[in-house]
Formats: sequence, structure tokens, C-alpha cells
Amino acid sequence: MTTPATAGGPTDEERLPVIPPENLTRWHAAIADELRDAFEEVLPVGKYTMGKQLAAFEQEFAAYSDSRHGIGISSGTAALHVALRALGVGPGDEVITVPNTYVATVFAITYTGATPVFVDCDPVTYNIDPAKIEAAITDKTRAIVPVHLYGQPTDMDPILEIAKKHDLYVIEDAAQAHGATYKGQKIGNFGKVSCFSFYPGKNLGAYGDAGGICTDDAELATTIRKLSDHGSNVKYQHDFEGVNSRMDGIQGAVLSVKLRHLDKWTERRIEVARKYSEGLKDVCVTPVTVDHVRHVFHLYVIQVNNRDEVMNHLQEQGIASGIHYPVPLPATPAYAHLGYNADQFPVAYGIADKIVSLPMHGDLTDEDVDLVIAEVKKVAK
Repeated sequence: MTTPATAGGPTDEERLPVIPPENLTRWHAAIADELRDAFEEVLPVGKYTMGKQLAAFEQEFAAYSDSRHGIGISSGTAALHVALRALGVGPGDEVITVPNTYVATVFAITYTGATPVFVDCDPVTYNIDPAKIEAAITDKTRAIVPVHLYGQPTDMDPILEIAKKHDLYVIEDAAQAHGATYKGQKIGNFGKVSCFSFYPGKNLGAYGDAGGICTDDAELATTIRKLSDHGSNVKYQHDFEGVNSRMDGIQGAVLSVKLRHLDKWTERRIEVARKYSEGLKDVCVTPVTVDHVRHVFHLYVIQVNNRDEVMNHLQEQGIASGIHYPVPLPATPAYAHLGYNADQFPVAYGIADKIVSLPMHGDLTDEDVDLVIAEVKKVAK
């Protein structure tokens, strides 16, 4: 609801960007009737925690991701945490991941009591650099958590080879990679387990926090289900200490509806990215999609040498922009105690003050894209 202007100031509506980073209102309006039908299936039943709608979505998303088992979880963070715990990762263990990701990736590791070990990213894809992983492995290493950053799959073959050689688990952080493919195969079962976020702004987003796990391992899937539901799959029978990380039925119903549209939305994201890259190739560093992947462009991230100027100019024109992510995690206060320094991560630190995320969603019009390109070109260096 728009609030009245006070003292001659703008209304809430007038404060909104002309082109927001994502437009959930317009996005959801296009499928409003389908969503309403989904709600009407759930509400009369009164089964709001888990339920048949969630079970249906779990099966649908697992099939979509070319996995045998799907488990709905309360968030992407919880999905990673539960997956790590289900694999026995805990105090005294080390888990390798990247410094240029959202902090939830690392929170999930430290929630188990394990220690995160950071490996620098590749300068082209921004994903973990497989060539630098083995040097970080010790006798305490239990797992590798590659992040499919911005929607582009990590180079999985060398990571899987390293994991096999050193008897390590691979847990994919696929929070931004719904429907992405690596060498023709959907992200979802390259590692022992893959973890997704269904936060509202994701390519496949719920009406609140939600996440999911995919795996081909039936025994692991059973353990994950128990762990996420108080260590139980029979009411009042608790086989071990678990957590409450269940997804509710309403989110499952919403996600089932939106899953039907995901490929169409993704193709539009890819088309928007193509237009951006063609229009901006001469004024900034644009994303590079490697040959053997389908990049689903959860985010479209450029590099410029005058980021503040670019972002301020876009804001003045009513165009939203963002930074994903502004501080490498070894430098964030939560993990300063690990004792890393910037020289250990030249790529992650080198891009941290240059990256800018431009508006990216499936409802951007060609006119929107042309406007963003034109305004970036005016100031980008």
C-alpha cells in the first residue's frame, strides 16, 4: 500500500526504482490465478507443515534436477547445514570453499563445528579454482563445497577427481543455479548432495524462506529427512538429535506452480544477459559463459573501475544495482579469527571493489535492458 507523502516528500511508490533488481510483484502477477489455485488446495486441508503439496514438489524438483531424491528444507542455509551434518562433518574437520560467496555458505560449515578453508576463485568464472584445491587439503579435510556462483556451474570434473583421490565429500552450493547444466547434465547430483535456495528473489523462489536438497543416495536422503525433522521420521521417536528445518506445504505448492515456468523465465534471463553483453562489451568486463555449461544468470555481474560513480549514476536514473559480494569472507569480522590475509586471495580481493550487479529477472523488457545499457555506457570505465 502506498503511504501519503509527507512534507512534500515522495510517496513510497515514487521512491521505488524505475528498474528494480528484481520485480517480484510483476513476476507473480503473471501467474496469480495458478498461485491462487495452489493456495486453495492447501488452506482447506489444514496441513501447513510438510504435507502432500510439499511431497509433490520434492518429487518434481528432483526429477527436474535429474536426481533420485529431493527434500524440502526451510532455507538454503539450512540445506547446507543439514547436508554437512548428515555426512558426519563436525568439530575438528575442515571444509574447503570459496571466499567470494554469500556468508551463509560458510555459516553452514561453522554451524557443524567444522572449520572453513578458503580457496581463491577463477578470474573468468568467479567460481572456485580447481587448480588451487589440492594445496589446501590436509588430513583434517572432509569435504569441498563448490558454489555455482551467479548461476554458472563450477568446473566439476576436476573437483570430483580430487575428491575421489582424497576420499572427500562434494556438497554443491547450488543456491543460484536452478536448471543450470554442466556438460549437458543438470546441476543436482554431481556431488554427494546438492543444496538449493528458494529465497523469493532466486530464479525459483518461494513466498518466503525455503530451500531444498537433491541426492541420488537413498540412505543419505532418509538421514537428511530425519535430521531436518527433529531426528525423527516417526512421531515422538527421535533416533538422534536433529533440527527443525522443514519446508511448509504452502511453499511447496507455490514452488510447484513456479517450477512449471522456470525454463521460460531462464531463457529470458539468458536472452537479457546476451543483450547486456553485446551492448556493454566495449565499456566494462562482462560475464564469460564457458562452452560446456548453461549459465542461468541468477545475477548479471560486470566489472568497472569506477563502481561508485556507475552505481550513483544508475540510482539517479531510477535503475537499481547491487554488489554480490562486497567483502571477501576471510575479511568479514565473523571470520577474521581464521587469520587469512588479502595476499592469499588475489582474485577474490581484486574483483571485490569492481563488481556490480545489474538488474536481472525474467520480466525485464527490451526497453528496460536498452535503458540500463545506455546509462552504464555513459559513465563506465
